[in-house]
Amino acid sequence: MFTRKFKYVVYQLTFSNGEIYVGKDIGFGGHSIRYFGSWNREVVEQEFSKKADFTLRKLIHFVNESKEEVSRVKNELILSLGANYLEIGYNNTPKLRKTLNRDRGH
Repeated sequence: MFTRKFKYVVYQLTFSNGEIYVGKDIGFGGHSIRYFGSWNREVVEQEFSKKADFTLRKLIHFVNESKEEVSRVKNELILSLGANYLEIGYNNTPKLRKTLNRDRGH
């Protein structure tokens, strides 16, 4: 039987267009390698609807036994990476920031 290596994690997904999503996995039994978060699939589908290359890279940034600590670190990482800026990432929380004064190109 498969034993989960990590308890709870904060991870970063990097999409083939360079944009990112920062998420956490605090589900029952610990981190599942098959879990890829709750990013806005409609936005991502619009961006990739005309492209054949859709690649995801998953990087685990933080591992901890505490769900609260994982949640705290996730929010810090979103802010430090700017993943809640439209030009950089797909995170809607903490409060979605509009733009960096550049057109997203769409």
